[in-house]
Amino acid sequence: MSYILFNLNDKLYIKDPQKSEIGKAIISHSIQLVNEVGFEQLTFRKIAEEMASTEATIYRYFENKFRLLQYLVDWYWASMSFEIGFQLNNISNPEEKLRICLQLLAGTKSFVHMSPIDLKTLQRIAITEGDKAFLSRSIDSDYRNGLLDPFKDVCGLIAGIVKQINPKYPFAHSLISTAMTAANHQIFFAMHLPILTDITNDKKNMNEKLYRFLENFVLNAIKSPA
Repeated sequence: MSYILFNLNDKLYIKDPQKSEIGKAIISHSIQLVNEVGFEQLTFRKIAEEMASTEATIYRYFENKFRLLQYLVDWYWASMSFEIGFQLNNISNPEEKLRICLQLLAGTKSFVHMSPIDLKTLQRIAITEGDKAFLSRSIDSDYRNGLLDPFKDVCGLIAGIVKQINPKYPFAHSLISTAMTAANHQIFFAMHLPILTDITNDKKNMNEKLYRFLENFVLNAIKSPA
């Protein structure tokens, strides 16, 4: 079985976890633990216990759990970027391209590439914990060092499609970065803060409703006078 791997920024880690079985185990167990207990309750000791290893082993790969979270969130957005490129490969109509992007963001269209990481669980982490990878005092230096590039790349990719649809639309990046964060926020609100959203926490229809919201929000904005 052939997996897609991503060359994430080497400032995220001390030792590349993709290049050893221990490193891969750290990532796998970290994803499961963040999903189960949340980022705040995550510790390297808990990861080590799950692996029957030591905290020192985890520290050989990551400086701290914040960098580990950034690594996981970057992997998610790198996966999204790859998947968008793959699924748009033979599509020429820009509006159809945009709809596919919004379907991927909303979760109504599945990723088809093979990954060594559990992408469904990783998506749940992006929904519940993703903002924490950005909202930090180190944001300016992290941005300069390219630690947020996968998110930026997805935004730029979809904003480029917006410009294909309406070259005169002046807010392509603002619109798409808002849609990207809204896709995760609306699911989070549906699950935990329902007063803030019209998306209902209904496994059967939640993602479809989210897609319809994103479609209405993005396409109407593009086509309205700026």
